[in-house]
Amino acid sequence: MKKQKSRMSGGRIMASLIVLLGSLAYVMAFAVINGSLGFVCSMGVTVFGAVGVAKALGEQIALSYGAIAGMAVGVGVLRGGLRFVEQYCNHYIAFRLLAVLRDKIFAALRRLCPAKLESKQKGSIIAMLTSDIETLEVFYAHTVSPVCIALTVSAAVMVFVGLASSPWLSLIAFVGYIAVGVIAPLISSSAMKEAGVKYRACFSAFNAYFLDSIKGIKDIVLNNAGEERKRGVSERSDALAGYTRELKYKIANATAATEFTVSFMTLVAAGVAVALVAAGQLTIGKAVIGVVAIFGSFGPVIAISALPGNLTQTFASGDRVLKLLKEKPVVESIEDGKDFVFEDLEVKELSFGYEKDKVVLKDICLTAKRGEIVGIVGESGCGKSTLLKLLLRFWGKDGGEILYDGTDIERINSASLTDNVTMVSQSTYLFDETIEDNLKIAKENAGQEELERACKMASVHDFIATLPEGYKTRAGALGDNLSAGEKQRIGLARAFLSGSGLILLDEPTSNVDSINEGIILKALAEQKKDKAIILVSHRESTMAIADRIYRIENGRISEER
Repeated sequence: MKKQKSRMSGGRIMASLIVLLGSLAYVMAFAVINGSLGFVCSMGVTVFGAVGVAKALGEQIALSYGAIAGMAVGVGVLRGGLRFVEQYCNHYIAFRLLAVLRDKIFAALRRLCPAKLESKQKGSIIAMLTSDIETLEVFYAHTVSPVCIALTVSAAVMVFVGLASSPWLSLIAFVGYIAVGVIAPLISSSAMKEAGVKYRACFSAFNAYFLDSIKGIKDIVLNNAGEERKRGVSERSDALAGYTRELKYKIANATAATEFTVSFMTLVAAGVAVALVAAGQLTIGKAVIGVVAIFGSFGPVIAISALPGNLTQTFASGDRVLKLLKEKPVVESIEDGKDFVFEDLEVKELSFGYEKDKVVLKDICLTAKRGEIVGIVGESGCGKSTLLKLLLRFWGKDGGEILYDGTDIERINSASLTDNVTMVSQSTYLFDETIEDNLKIAKENAGQEELERACKMASVHDFIATLPEGYKTRAGALGDNLSAGEKQRIGLARAFLSGSGLILLDEPTSNVDSINEGIILKALAEQKKDKAIILVSHRESTMAIADRIYRIENGRISEER
């Protein structure tokens, strides 16, 4: 197995996520400007109050008390408007990017599939599309802008305090900003990193397990495995709760440490101001202005110090999303190759293994052409399904040739391959839509006559006609309104509707009774004149309709006479 890659550093993840801003960087800059001005206005309320106090203490202030009061009220009102614009911009960016990210993930999955879904838990992908993407909203709406605002406001306050009060108080402010906005987040981030990664991993695993439990609820009930499954859910839920408590505990400790640091630095600033006044280096009025300005300026840096609790989860989510976006497909889509119209297939000396030292198929040779049914039999796990997936290029072959009309599969355009070759898997998936919509997956613009013709070919039209709403009947969640045989025949109808010259059938009768098996096999025998059909099964009885039969044993194939 390939060694799992370690997580990217927080800095690399942040940089990669920021790059995704693209043209929205201008909106982010506008948000930062409004946010910075908003915090300055917020501080202005208390600072103008301090100015009024300083004037009362005898400080030479040119403004009247009325002007000072008016300006305090004015900046307070302005703060509300600026805050609204900042938050609007941040969330506009966040939600636009969340939509973009989901689109990118779906595009990546289209590029990586179908091989990706052969090994990836579907619950984990769902968690990525939902909770991981939502977690990234914290980064775009509540991280990038606050960091920039904190830097801008802190620099402005240092300059103001240095000019309006004392350089010494400005230095105290600088030390406080570093302690609260840099040192505290680094310490808390280091303390919470492992807990955050474990939480996200546990959450993803719980999501996958719970989804499997919901999908398999019928089998769980029928096999009386409810208690065992319940214990499994409870154990994973308890584990998730444990990681949640651990993370919340660390966040609480970090918050307490930050509040203590702010209080301590404010007391230090007050103490230094008193010392400067006592030494005659600073008037009481200017000391009040400086201390009040420093005290009211910690809001932006406190926001930064609170980030690690969310960022540990954000980084874990961002790492998974970014790695998926960068992941290389097992096989690259071919767009500069050759198109074809299926007439025959020839496989020569085909070899394949999921791992280099574990060969699944070796020296496979077979042929198939229009007008015949080719059967492939063998025990479960012998590589029959793998062979079919190689014919559709789920993975790249290790050796040999797969020739369609004399052209190797590696030189055929991917779109042309899927146009000419269709596979019906063991378990046909039906969406919670109408039967008509489920059929049109194979051909979106198919008319009613085409749908009925394909269903008649698959011997399922008469059944659909008996339903209350016919083709407009909903299949139900996971196709639960239909039996296994009915779903299998609808899957077969899809294959006929697609018009593909070669149909690959993977255990098409494995989940049906003998009556439905007979119906499906009869439908196949009647349609073989226009198509080539490769029929895979571990049942010997299924091979009764085959013109030629191959047997796979120990990764090798032989034709039965």
